[in-house]
Amino acid sequence: MSLHRLASRPEATRGRRIPEPLAPTRNDFQRDRDRVIHSTAFRRLVYKTQVFLNHEGDLFRTRLTHSLEVAQLGRSIARSLGLNEDLVEAISLAHDLGHTPFGHAGQDALNASMHATSTVDQPDEGGEPRGGFEHNMQSLRVVDELEERYPSFNGLNLCFETREGILKHCSRANAEWIESREPGGVAARFLNHQSPSLEAQLANLADEIAYNAHDIDDGVRSGLLTLEQLESVDLFRRYLVGVQNDHPSLGGRRLLFESIRRMLSEQVYDVIAATELAVRVSGVVDADDVRQSPVLVGFSTAMRAESSALKRFLMLNLYRHPQVMETTGRARQIVTDLYRIYLEAPQEMSLSPVSTPGLSLRRRVADYIAGMTDRFAIREHTRLTGLSLF
Repeated sequence: MSLHRLASRPEATRGRRIPEPLAPTRNDFQRDRDRVIHSTAFRRLVYKTQVFLNHEGDLFRTRLTHSLEVAQLGRSIARSLGLNEDLVEAISLAHDLGHTPFGHAGQDALNASMHATSTVDQPDEGGEPRGGFEHNMQSLRVVDELEERYPSFNGLNLCFETREGILKHCSRANAEWIESREPGGVAARFLNHQSPSLEAQLANLADEIAYNAHDIDDGVRSGLLTLEQLESVDLFRRYLVGVQNDHPSLGGRRLLFESIRRMLSEQVYDVIAATELAVRVSGVVDADDVRQSPVLVGFSTAMRAESSALKRFLMLNLYRHPQVMETTGRARQIVTDLYRIYLEAPQEMSLSPVSTPGLSLRRRVADYIAGMTDRFAIREHTRLTGLSLF
């Protein structure tokens, strides 16, 4: 398949931080994808929370299955738009590598713990400038430093374009911190008000499309959401009614699955059409020109409004459901306790990262906890405190 003129091309990559010879059978973006899939951090995603903890059910999404769904959606859309599927897939599979156990609850607890113990005179070369924790930054840290697979360098030594897509959000303070260590690198666009590649833009949007859809599925499966509640969401109700009209006797899981499938398909078609229109009117002529343009990959105005309404519904009715909040409260307690204990007794970190010059104990503890799966964190907490919170 021929690539669109605005697509990223592996032969034009800005390269790796440490130069390597080309592979004989794979281009650079394909190598990045393969390195992510074979990484330790990727395998750990199978036991990391998406919304529901791993032990709460065998069929709920985990960070691993979520990442696979993001990659599938991203590749499908990229193929229709003529973008580089390999780059979209590499970014999609790597985007959550830095997530803590217990999802956003774990991230919030670790961030709060890090800030609570931060001091301005404590050097820390391994993370955020003011001592916090954010999973996008940690995902970049995983592929740049924490993976230990190669004899000549730390991390996975991924291409600039893949690393740039992984760092999809970044505060100005964090961007300045990264820029001071990598001038003109992956954080420069946040300081220069530029956009990333179309492939990075697409991976970011595919993430949103995927979690909105599968969180509906998991929410109904858990019993915390009902089809009656979902009928209040215009985006979902339209497809639910369509399925009911086409298949009057259909019910149960098939009714839910077909409604979600139609919603997903329509969102994919909407992104393709809206992006093609945005590209046509933008005047952008090549991949480098994309960086000077506003974001071009997106929904139509109408679909963006409906997708935002769905996100608000899920926030109110699923993510903040009392049962979910009670579970995430215990998860936060586990992460908070582990951080305190390891800081006081670092010898308890049986698999502690090797001490790095300039790397504070706080950051080594954060790296250790962030790399945990849900069930390992639970076991460690029980071992160290004698408490069984789950």
